[in-house]
Amino acid sequence: MGACMSSSNEEADQKKKSQAIDKILEEDSKRLRKECKILLLGSGESGKSTIVKQMKIIHLKGYSEDELFNYRPTVFKNLVECAKAVIMAMQQFDIEPQNEENKAHAEFLLEYQAESGPQAQIDPKVGAAVQALWNDPAKDLLMEHQTEFYLMDSAEYFFQEAMRIVSSDYLPNEMDVLRARTKTTGIYETRFQMGQLSIHRSRWSNYFPDYSGGNDVNKAAKYLLWRFNQVNRAHLNLYPHLTQATDTSNIRLVFAAVKETILNNALKDSGIL
Repeated sequence: MGACMSSSNEEADQKKKSQAIDKILEEDSKRLRKECKILLLGSGESGKSTIVKQMKIIHLKGYSEDELFNYRPTVFKNLVECAKAVIMAMQQFDIEPQNEENKAHAEFLLEYQAESGPQAQIDPKVGAAVQALWNDPAKDLLMEHQTEFYLMDSAEYFFQEAMRIVSSDYLPNEMDVLRARTKTTGIYETRFQMGQLSIHRSRWSNYFPDYSGGNDVNKAAKYLLWRFNQVNRAHLNLYPHLTQATDTSNIRLVFAAVKETILNNALKDSGIL
């Protein structure tokens, strides 16, 4: 009798464990079906990391103060490297600064090495030297050769913000992070959840005066299908947008298109389309 009860208890425990495992597997399966994986591939400075940064800012509540602080060394390095690129390009095309003081600034910047590590600091002289050199009239002569040498696309931004960047209490903002460039190799994964689509009850009849089906679901479905075909007569999912890597509106347009696709698929699954 005792052996039978013990066996029954073990079977009950095993059944509970099995059901719990099945439930976890089912939940994982549902979650995976809802996940969309996006693989970003591209050449250097094509905007891959910038798009991921925008995703984080829009959908993951942005960057914490600690995360922003950790971008200081990257911004410092970008500022110094951009300045050196300008100076070396001037030397390449035999362009001398027209202000004599800027020759000393150029020598100082060429010898300066940006610090690395989370506690990195930058010499305030860097900011003054960068701005003075960038405001030198010789810059206009250099820009006549802008297609003949490499300069980071964020260079002018960092030059204009140089004095803020070299301040003792400098903390990068989100635009600094978007503009910052660092070499990335390998695979980086960022997870985020897009906002849930919600429909609020209101007097829809005011917006669709040509609908006369009342609360009939079938009539409403047919009307929505007709309206959709009227608006999207070409039946083409085209989302043209001229952009650049630091265009903050780019990612919003991308996700507007994604949301439209999700809604379209949901309407198909429900039988409306």
